[in-house]
Amino acid sequence: MIEVRVTARVNPTETEDKVRKAIQNIFPLMDIRYNLTDDTGLYGMLEGTTGIEGLLHFHSLLREEEIIDTARTQFEMGMYGVSPSTSFKISKFVAVVGRLNFLEEEEPLGSIHVTITASSVPELQRLIRWLTPPTEKGKIIFEPDVKDVESR
Repeated sequence: MIEVRVTARVNPTETEDKVRKAIQNIFPLMDIRYNLTDDTGLYGMLEGTTGIEGLLHFHSLLREEEIIDTARTQFEMGMYGVSPSTSFKISKFVAVVGRLNFLEEEEPLGSIHVTITASSVPELQRLIRWLTPPTEKGKIIFEPDVKDVESR
């Protein structure tokens, strides 16, 4: 079973709605909750989770933006040992306009943090292969089917 967890800080200079829109532009099916993170009420955190169905739009964006190879590198860099999960950051500011930009470092006002967890390492590998299939000179060689991702 695939679980996608997203978090994004809401700063005093931002509105909750704008940060929520940024997340929903990338993960439109995600159920998002807002929580205050400090006693002053100045900082908040948006958190959401979804299953594999919540990655369908993300899957499409990777193709529209032609960043499959970049995404694969980010997913591989975000894997921890033998844990069936990967984590990466995307730009909150770019996501507001519905685009994807993977980040190496945290943005000054915070980024969108994504963690994808699978039931097993093979399931995670199938997910990564579905999201970022093999390419040759930037062109997809073949498209795996989403139905083949989750453990049976």
